[in-house]
Amino acid sequence: MKQITDAAKRSQTMMDLQKDPRTKMALDQCKELMDYALGELSNSFEELGKLEFHKLDEALINLRIWLSAAISHEETCLEGFQGTQGSAGETMKSAEDRYRADAQRASDHQRDVEFRGTDGVPELNSRRLLSQEVPSWVDQRGRRLLQAAEGYSDAKADIVVAQDGSGQYTTINDAMKHVPKKKNTTFVIHIKAGIYKEYVQVNRSMTHLVFIGDGPDKTIISGSKNYKDGITTYRTATVAIVGDYFIAKNIGFVNTAGAIKHQAVAVRVQSDESIFFNCRFDGYQDTLYAHSHRQFYRDCTISGTIDFLFGDAAAVFQNCTLLVRKPLPNQACPITAHGRKDVRESTGFVFQGCTIAGEPDYLAVKETSKAYLGRPWKEYSRTIIMNTFIPDFIQPQGWQPWLGNFGLDTLFYSEVQNTGPGADLANRVTWPGIKTLSDEEILSFTPDQYIQGDVWIPGKGVPYTPGLLAADPNAATTIPSDSAAPDFSSFSDTSGAGSVSPAAAPEGSTKSASPERAVTMVLKD
Repeated sequence: MKQITDAAKRSQTMMDLQKDPRTKMALDQCKELMDYALGELSNSFEELGKLEFHKLDEALINLRIWLSAAISHEETCLEGFQGTQGSAGETMKSAEDRYRADAQRASDHQRDVEFRGTDGVPELNSRRLLSQEVPSWVDQRGRRLLQAAEGYSDAKADIVVAQDGSGQYTTINDAMKHVPKKKNTTFVIHIKAGIYKEYVQVNRSMTHLVFIGDGPDKTIISGSKNYKDGITTYRTATVAIVGDYFIAKNIGFVNTAGAIKHQAVAVRVQSDESIFFNCRFDGYQDTLYAHSHRQFYRDCTISGTIDFLFGDAAAVFQNCTLLVRKPLPNQACPITAHGRKDVRESTGFVFQGCTIAGEPDYLAVKETSKAYLGRPWKEYSRTIIMNTFIPDFIQPQGWQPWLGNFGLDTLFYSEVQNTGPGADLANRVTWPGIKTLSDEEILSFTPDQYIQGDVWIPGKGVPYTPGLLAADPNAATTIPSDSAAPDFSSFSDTSGAGSVSPAAAPEGSTKSASPERAVTMVLKD
């Protein structure tokens, strides 16, 4: 970590001379991420310092999550310099090589603490049967609000944002100036219906913050930053969430840059124990950046083209819709791209009771723009898909390589009790990393065990199934009626490259017989 920070400092003068805006942005981004990584290490040392024996299991799980996040932050720092040329590029490449050598030695030392389980999933008895108990940090006003399913009144919110002037503020960013720092009580912002064209940052100090909208098709936060215009993927997010214990309900998050602009993030999430309920994430490439820490998504819709759900979080998606959109010509559509760099990271994506579907524009080109469940962004990419409806346009192979044989021996992919015409495993790829899980191993990826959901999800007014879902082949044949995309016809992005179109129910039940074709891939920065 020190090598990267030192290299960034030495490179500053060169960057000023070379006038490379993207590299200058990468340097600033790297400093921020190194600060986050140091914070994760500080949390780890503090946890060890106050360790109580009866809470050993919980402490060890937290340590792994924080150390995993530190790795994610460091990796994201390095990714920002991909493609950097000249002396600055050579300096950062040298720092990267030294960092990776040090990281490998540090990783080897972790073997002193043995975690047994499914490919790095700790078998720790961390589940707490809390029923509907609300965590102690939620005050009485907050728990009344969080336990209500809908119908929030202005009196229950700390701040109301309304474009029509009926609240205290007309923009979200004006409201954010009044969010208290590092408080252990909930702070609720009700964002009334409207299209908010602004970029929102939930800083690390803004903990226990709650955003509540009037519906994902009514309260919409929209931006259009993108990689093609010279911005790193990390910085393209319309909304960036770093503060822990964040909750969002009934909100739409959009990046309107369009497929032609390549990577363009709608939301980046680094918040530990964050929850999203009845939210919508719309974009094209790299829509939802589930970057790090523990995350839970329920009844949400995520739309996009390439890798539109990516990152290195330990995230569970329950009863969500993954909506494939029309890409550029000659592009395939891998849905997921998990980025686990080290086998000891306790991270991965779990999809439980979800629906994969396609927009009408995509279904018209599905024979030539082939869709896959995902591909390995990093060597130890981990994705588990269970009790999910898989349509016919998902290719029989199921998964797509990233580049050649990269990660095929070390990834961790598994499909469990899925339904639909695309769920047949007969013609799936047979890479060494494809796993068949035992019943016990399957349980280790349910939210109560995998992200310790019973500790922090109950009592938040969010539907939550802690264990396995009952298989229901009829439940995922249509997209929920409330997941239709908002009408963006009145505000196209400045590039004119794309807009968000309405959702569609899955179509077709016959498998594609179209021949294989060459695929143009756009790699991440």
